[in-house]
Amino acid sequence: MKKGFYPHLAFDGIRKNKRLYLPYILTQIGMIMMFYIVIFLRYGKSLEGTFGDKTVNVVLMLGGWVIAIFACIFLFYTNSFLIRRRKKEFGLYNILGMDKKNISILLFWESLITSAISLFCGLVLGVALSKLAELGLIKVMNRAEVSYSFYVSPTAILLTAGVFSVIFLLLFANSVRQIMSADAVTLLRSESLGEKPPKANPLLGVIGVLLLLGAYTIAVVVDEPQTAVRVFFIAVIMVIVGTYLLMIFGSVLLCRFLQKRKNYYYQPNHFVSVSSMTYRMKRNGAGLASVCVLATMVLVMISSTACLFFGTENSISIRYPRDITLSTGFTSLDEIDDDNLKKVAADIDSLAASHNANASNIVAYRSVVTVGSISDDGRLTPDGTAVEVGIKSGAHTCFDIVPIEDYNAVMGANETLAPDEVIVYGYKMKYKYDTVTLGDGKTYKVKKTVDNYLIDGDTSVNIAPSMFIFVPDLKEAVKGFAKDAVKDGLSTVNYKYFRFFDTDLDIEGERALCYDYIDMTRQLFGNKNSAYKNLLTLSVESRNVDRDDYYSSFGALFYLGIMLSVVFIFAAVLIIYYKQVSEGYEDQSRFEIMQKVGMTKKEIRKSINSQLLTVFFLPLAGAGLHMIFASVIIRRILFSFNFNFSALFFVTTAICFVAFALFYTLVYRITSNAYYKIVSGAKERE
Repeated sequence: MKKGFYPHLAFDGIRKNKRLYLPYILTQIGMIMMFYIVIFLRYGKSLEGTFGDKTVNVVLMLGGWVIAIFACIFLFYTNSFLIRRRKKEFGLYNILGMDKKNISILLFWESLITSAISLFCGLVLGVALSKLAELGLIKVMNRAEVSYSFYVSPTAILLTAGVFSVIFLLLFANSVRQIMSADAVTLLRSESLGEKPPKANPLLGVIGVLLLLGAYTIAVVVDEPQTAVRVFFIAVIMVIVGTYLLMIFGSVLLCRFLQKRKNYYYQPNHFVSVSSMTYRMKRNGAGLASVCVLATMVLVMISSTACLFFGTENSISIRYPRDITLSTGFTSLDEIDDDNLKKVAADIDSLAASHNANASNIVAYRSVVTVGSISDDGRLTPDGTAVEVGIKSGAHTCFDIVPIEDYNAVMGANETLAPDEVIVYGYKMKYKYDTVTLGDGKTYKVKKTVDNYLIDGDTSVNIAPSMFIFVPDLKEAVKGFAKDAVKDGLSTVNYKYFRFFDTDLDIEGERALCYDYIDMTRQLFGNKNSAYKNLLTLSVESRNVDRDDYYSSFGALFYLGIMLSVVFIFAAVLIIYYKQVSEGYEDQSRFEIMQKVGMTKKEIRKSINSQLLTVFFLPLAGAGLHMIFASVIIRRILFSFNFNFSALFFVTTAICFVAFALFYTLVYRITSNAYYKIVSGAKERE
């Protein structure tokens, strides 16, 4: 055989099928480019030594592997479509004397050519756009320091080339498997075999509806943010499975319903379109479901990450109620007396004064903190193990017992309590009982619940909810927890004193003040003769100092959300395109016959619009419905990130949906024109 025969034949096959291969190669290039950029940012020099760099690196690495896994799954889907469209050609080669081994060699060269082009172009574009991507990330992270030097990451290049080389090898193996498993006649007749007229399975359709209703119910019913986090992914799986079942089998029922409507069905515009849809709706239902799921994922990611980013200041204000937050912990309740607290407050204020910090809006309160569970009768039971796992996992509730006089001082209120009364505030929860029993101690009546309180920063970021109980007598109330909150001989009750205040210092001044507070803590703990010998902890937080960390984390999430959304949009567009092209070739002969018996070009256009409008916007409608219910649970999850700005969330979600709908309509116009040109004979047959 002539040297270079297989490479030339492979290149010629790709060229002749450019309408199929060009979108496929462009999608590969796009995914390679996205993966390189994400990995480049992960190993880049711009984030080294910045606040929040570790968090950003974790987010970027996770995003990179999400892109890789999705690329593998989706490229398998598109590659299978390409092979299906080329089976007739390969069958002809087989009949003409080319055996399966030679066809495999041809597939190898086609795979090598497309992979080489995709890798080269993807890496070149990735390298070319990497600096722009880096500057964009620095911008959304609110960084002032910017380096304009251009560099290439060998690590990112090697990792990108390695990951996608493995994916391309797997794609080649899958292509060979499909060809080897079919005989020549089956390959030759692959396009004409089609599908049997599908039968709708009511049971699977009912299961799909029940799964969606169950997921929607979870989204609406779940009130507590920590529960929402735990059940969110369960609801996501239910939505995905339910969408596929409903789209596949529900669409068949829709076509059957349209056929039974004789006034609708027996019209030139609808007869051909509905018949064609019915014949292949079971297969196309899976494609429509894929587009619906991808559209939902895009909307969820963009809206949620955009809300976090644009609501960063809102989250910061919740996390840091004042410029400076100081928290002290003592060994026992007796240590939280007026003398000790006056000493702590004096030293805190004295150090602030030494930095010429004009302390204002000073707020302070005492709190006895533990973690446990709430029984059905309103009993609060401490759990020593919850200190290690409860706050992080959200499996328990944090209990903060605060004297009523401190509540009045913080809130500017004038509340009074009887000896057997308490006031309750639930953060990320709702307390639904009329009484409160503190461990094995006293039972109190709930005089009322309040909607607001100045909480400390650590409490605001816990996944676990917090319950504040404002009591008439702190020592009396804590007795009920004393013997229950013990693990390994150590009490899990924390006796804390919080002090918040604003300053007129700039960021560098606040940072210096915080460092001095840390030094003061070290001196206190290292001095056995210190007046604070019973002081366990003294921690300090600064709103302005930690602001960069927030912008880094939320900015990185927003940036990653955009990157992943672009990847998923690539996938959705390619599915839509291949769906239209595939159906165009399948329907070409049908419309030719209809033209021979008198169907005009105008009637063909109307029939096409009838067919496409019937099914094309089903994914968009499904994504909109999913988003309506998803927005309820997403808003509660965002609350766990200190996002409490509902108006911004709903506005952002609405804008994202409208923008996506406009883009989707544009894709519809482009792909419908491609379909029309194929079936009307305006384009040369492949």
